[in-house]
Amino acid sequence: MRTKLGVLVAGLGLCFLAVPVVAHHGFDTEYDAKKKVSLAGVITKIEWTNPHMHVYIDVTDTGGKVANWNLEMASPNTVLRQGWGRNSLLPGDKVVFEGYGGLVVETRGALARIAKADTPDKPLFVQGGPEAAGQGFPQR
Repeated sequence: MRTKLGVLVAGLGLCFLAVPVVAHHGFDTEYDAKKKVSLAGVITKIEWTNPHMHVYIDVTDTGGKVANWNLEMASPNTVLRQGWGRNSLLPGDKVVFEGYGGLVVETRGALARIAKADTPDKPLFVQGGPEAAGQGFPQR
């Protein structure tokens, strides 16, 4: 009887440990890999929040209509390790970026790469972290 109770308690303990893993979302639950975009715009806001940072960018289309893109990034810690500081991008900065549109709202996307408009070949952030050095990741 004691053995069965011990196995039951251990099994329940493992189930409770797995709950945080289930809570985290994957890319495919929110974003569409087929909706890759390359756009330019102006930073309106940057949120240094966990578990993911967000960058908001006003993008004007050819018809003059402005859409505010809400782009999710990695965690603030990951971005800081890539060499991006809190003053690397500020509201009003002109940028070029690549990302993936959302499944439901296209302008809520996942940021893949961002650079200032005057230096598009020097990205401030490349999704993938330090191992993305071959993709133009800035070295410290």
